[in-house]
Amino acid sequence: MLLSPTVPIMATNHREAIQMQIQQDWANREYIEVITNSIKKTAEFLNSFDLSCKSRLAILNEKLTKLERKIDYLEARVTKGETLN
Repeated sequence: MLLSPTVPIMATNHREAIQMQIQQDWANREYIEVITNSIKKTAEFLNSFDLSCKSRLAILNEKLTKLERKIDYLEARVTKGETLN
């Protein structure tokens, strides 16, 4: 009794299909890793930028507060008729 030649071909096709699925899975994982790393880098940049902006704004706020105090002082002196010398 002879075996049908389609049995080994079917097994080979099935094995190739599984190998292709595995390769596609690895490609998908690599793609996901690239996207994940890009998102992490973007988040790190945004967090760093946020801290930098907050720091700069705090310094600017201090300077503005000092200027406002000076203006209040000068307005009070002018209102009282004092000279600015």
